[in-house]
Amino acid sequence: MNKIRCLVVDDEKIAQRIIIKYLEDLGDFEVIATCINAMEAMLVLEKESIDLMFLDIEMPKLSGMAFLKTLKHPPAVIITTAHREYALEGFELDVIDYLLKPISFERFIKASNKFKKTIAKANKEEAFEKKQEVIYVKSERKTIKLNLAEIFYIEGMNNYVIIHTSSEKHIVYNTISFFLDSLNSDFIRIHKSFLINRNKISSFTKEQVTLGAYKLPIGRTYKDRLSEF
Repeated sequence: MNKIRCLVVDDEKIAQRIIIKYLEDLGDFEVIATCINAMEAMLVLEKESIDLMFLDIEMPKLSGMAFLKTLKHPPAVIITTAHREYALEGFELDVIDYLLKPISFERFIKASNKFKKTIAKANKEEAFEKKQEVIYVKSERKTIKLNLAEIFYIEGMNNYVIIHTSSEKHIVYNTISFFLDSLNSDFIRIHKSFLINRNKISSFTKEQVTLGAYKLPIGRTYKDRLSEF
């Protein structure tokens, strides 16, 4: 597993050493560079791929907050500062966490775990979106290739499903739960018996979804989920 590449930006050498020691103790982080001001950090970011930046606020020439606002594509950031009053501004800039000095190792671990969870979630969502654009199903003794974009909805019937497209239907021996787990995020469940392609939705009410010529009921437990989408 590749280590998490870190940049430490702080004009206090003692603060730098503490963060470096904490990262060494955690083991799965690698300090690529340390900087005492934003100008040095900018040069590092131009040359290096950085996953996580530990950023102080009160620094000479340019504050940490001002520096962060100049970055079009900043890495993930954990603020490290003795100043509590910038916390709201920090979170408005989507920082991972806001650590107040002196930083305890316990609090540092919590912040690093928060970063790991954020990355894990992003990786999971990216992998989910990259799932196949076609599926192969067995129907009537044939293996059929179906483009997901052509599917309107999938209807569950015990151990079978019926896949409905604009022009045909395919009866497949499998469960609707299997397809929910296998298909990409375009497919959402609106009823215990119906899985729909949300790109095909023409309109919907609290009780019903219209997908072209198809009209399907919305299950009571799925109403809130559909509204979110």
